[in-house]
Amino acid sequence: MKNDLIRKLSSRKFWAAVAGFIAPILLALGAADSTATKITALIMSGGTLIAYILGEGMIDAEYAANGTQEKENEKKPVSD
Repeated sequence: MKNDLIRKLSSRKFWAAVAGFIAPILLALGAADSTATKITALIMSGGTLIAYILGEGMIDAEYAANGTQEKENEKKPVSD
């Protein structure tokens, strides 16, 4: 259940759906177009940040579980 929630919160499609749900409601309630645009932008920005944090957390947890101390892309290249 926890992994399913984390997967959903880290999905760009989920955050696009949230923004797509909220923006028309704001407009229907009489909010100005600029207000709906700003709130939609905040939702997408927050979603991007949350997805990044959760994604990095899952990667770090996997490395910790495998006993790896550094990420593959951070390893120093081997010189001759």
